[in-house]
Amino acid sequence: MKPFFLIASILLVNFSALISDNLTSNKIERPNILWIYLEDVSRWFGCYGDDAANTPNIDRLAQRGTRFDRYYTTAGVCSSSRSAVITGMMQTSIGAHNHVSNRGQNIEGYIDEHSLPKNMKTIPEYFRKRGYFTFNDGKDDFNFTWKREDLYDDYGKMNFQGDEWAKVPKGKPFFGQIQLWGGKDKVVYGPELKMDRNKVKVPSYYPDLPEVREDIADHYDCIRKTDEQVGMIVKQLEDEKLLHKTIIVLISDHGFKLHRDKQYLYEGAIKMPLIIAGPGIESGRVNDDLISGIDVGPTSLQLAGFEVPAHMEGQSIYAKNYRPRDHIVAAKDRCGIAIDRVRAIVTSQYKYLKNFMTDRSYMQPTYKESWPSTLAIRKWMAEDEMTEAQKGFFGPDRPAEELYDLEKDPEEIHNLAKDPNYAELLEQYRVRLETWMLHSDDQGRYPEKPAGLLAVLYDYGDKAVNPEYAAVKTLLKSEALVKKKTVKK
Repeated sequence: MKPFFLIASILLVNFSALISDNLTSNKIERPNILWIYLEDVSRWFGCYGDDAANTPNIDRLAQRGTRFDRYYTTAGVCSSSRSAVITGMMQTSIGAHNHVSNRGQNIEGYIDEHSLPKNMKTIPEYFRKRGYFTFNDGKDDFNFTWKREDLYDDYGKMNFQGDEWAKVPKGKPFFGQIQLWGGKDKVVYGPELKMDRNKVKVPSYYPDLPEVREDIADHYDCIRKTDEQVGMIVKQLEDEKLLHKTIIVLISDHGFKLHRDKQYLYEGAIKMPLIIAGPGIESGRVNDDLISGIDVGPTSLQLAGFEVPAHMEGQSIYAKNYRPRDHIVAAKDRCGIAIDRVRAIVTSQYKYLKNFMTDRSYMQPTYKESWPSTLAIRKWMAEDEMTEAQKGFFGPDRPAEELYDLEKDPEEIHNLAKDPNYAELLEQYRVRLETWMLHSDDQGRYPEKPAGLLAVLYDYGDKAVNPEYAAVKTLLKSEALVKKKTVKK
């Protein structure tokens, strides 16, 4: 692996030594660190200004701590985003960019696996090495080879179980992750339908169809259930007399499931909630600095009083040498069967997107094809009833570049890339992206290895229709794919 470079986009912001000073003055030693990790949850919370949301517990948590208004995940899909968070590294820098990859599948001798460099560990491993008890309830989803027993002392089921703290040995601090089903809650538990389907707001880039309204309202119902679970976690921490020495970090891996959100790099996919609350954290504060998912791990280490490893691309947002970023980077690569490559640069006002595969529409086939909303949208697309705002994503054409003024156009509808008035600005963003790709050795520049593509073929069969799959299928000795052999995690 080529050396990693710290570039301007990943220099840390310094809004102060506030946390260090507070920890010292309050004589707090080795606080517990708890990540409340939400699955597929957009930031449709009251504290983020959503009047339709019912999130009293999350809103109270934000009031107890700091709400970050410009937090961006590094990808719009879970495994790529989670790989970046757990390492403090862009998934593109460590070969973890393709969604659900490197899981040890063996297809006729082609093994889909990839290890981190020897000097690189995950965030839980750094905590464990320093005497913390580590646990995870109940999702990891990392695109590199790893062993669960190296990361966690205890691994439980998804969602709050109520006995997390009982596992922790007396006198030991803990680093824990409680994974909440979030946007997938209806699939698992079927929360009671309370959001009025007729009253939800449909963004202008989506068609106003009953199936689309159902998905949006369903997400509000899931968030309501998620908020109840967050309230339960905080309440039990308080009952167990742990709240005063536990720093809570609430994050989501990416946005909700609809087509222009999840998996893509628009605001609805990567501009996510981040709330940090606990001892030493200023309460009632709103921070609008650009924060990346790669900063979550380093920040957690620093809050516990530990040095951030020098190799990490992310850095602590509470460090004394913290300086605001001038931009963040996000990336989209293969997601399930859909082979794609998109990169985004986000600054305080603009977002630049580079589409490397313009021969494929945004709506190329994915795992979502059987969904009622997908079937309804496909029919609507065929009938060509799209507005100009909707053609930008659902139309047949895909531009090589997109540029949006996020202040004037928060829905990212008006592409300024072809406007001659923005030619100079566009060139600046091209240079920023090219510089970042070269300096970080963006692994997405190279084709995915045959083993990875064969693993997708094994899982999806004829649904994998991109030409790359046909090419690697010729490597097989027979038409049928042999049974996979999964390396134990």
